[in-house]
Amino acid sequence: MTDSWLEIACDVPQEHADVVADFLTSLTGAGVCVDNLNVDAFSTTEIPDSIRVVIKAYLPADTDPLSKMQELESYLAELSLRNATSCFIPPTISAVNAEDWSSSWKVHFKPLRVGKRLLIVPTWEESTEIPGDLVIRIDPGMAFGTGGHETTRLCLELLEDTMERRDAPTAPSLLDLGTGSGILAMAASLLGAGRILALDIDPDAVEVARENLALNHLSNAIECGITPLEALLENFDVILANILAEELVRLAPCLTDRLHSGGSLILSGILAEKEDLVRRGFDSPTLTYCSTMRAGEWVAMLYRREEGT
Repeated sequence: MTDSWLEIACDVPQEHADVVADFLTSLTGAGVCVDNLNVDAFSTTEIPDSIRVVIKAYLPADTDPLSKMQELESYLAELSLRNATSCFIPPTISAVNAEDWSSSWKVHFKPLRVGKRLLIVPTWEESTEIPGDLVIRIDPGMAFGTGGHETTRLCLELLEDTMERRDAPTAPSLLDLGTGSGILAMAASLLGAGRILALDIDPDAVEVARENLALNHLSNAIECGITPLEALLENFDVILANILAEELVRLAPCLTDRLHSGGSLILSGILAEKEDLVRRGFDSPTLTYCSTMRAGEWVAMLYRREEGT
């Protein structure tokens, strides 16, 4: 696991935070974090709006950042021209150690309830449980997925609803694509899924996911790996894909092919402005669009594969 990183920081107006975060994610190939000086809760629904926020992304310390910084500066300059009343401060870059940014944020986060039964508890916090709670203890480390971000919460809510509605006599098989911290795969196991495969292109994320599986005594219930979706031959009853909209569209044929007849496909990580892009990308005679859930600037969508296809 990389110990040293280059931290890119963008101080932007709050109303532009999502588009800048999306751009930084694409630029660096990794997740981002958002500093809000008023944060005092684990759930984003409890975080008050700020006039400005600082969005941070990270590159390995041995990366030459010049071209990426130039691309970022050009993007912010263009954004500034399109929004003349907004002030965009030039981005900064600095060297940090992994411990500096993978641990310091923990003080802000508390246990979070999602959906009807899921209770997500950071490993460094105590929780008050009630009968029926499905408890996930998690340390996301350097992987995306605490349950607090809208994209993860939307996925968890759609997953819980999908599992409740299934009337098949056997436990469904499930693929979690872009597993990050492993939170969605673990929730699926607690909600009754059978065979579960959790994949991520980032080996560090897979390592974090395995640590969280062990913490929740689910190592034998969930298989983790870095196998590309295109290399899979196995089909699944439920597929979760919480990744960028453009990547979802690119993978649409493979995701459809890997879904069993009658299976459910849950897509998240989609900015609301890109919903139409994803809808077009998944317009297929074998898939039926079911619904869209919304939270903030994000959406998640549910599809089902037609029986017999």
